[in-house]
Amino acid sequence: MPFVQGQLRGEELSFRIESECGHCGKPLHIEIDSALRSRVVEDGAAPLIQVPMVNFEKLEDPSIIDAF
Repeated sequence: MPFVQGQLRGEELSFRIESECGHCGKPLHIEIDSALRSRVVEDGAAPLIQVPMVNFEKLEDPSIIDAF
């Protein structure tokens, strides 16, 4: 995931998730940056967004997967 790469490398990265609502099928776009700030592009959409609870400054594992 780009935000993990950004944290580990000390770089500012961002990415955009393109999906759709599982209920109505309307397009859904979520933008997330390496500081884990997220923004939903569509007005009125309120998807559930989950952020992993990992302290990247103290992460010694080679991958975020290993931290779990």
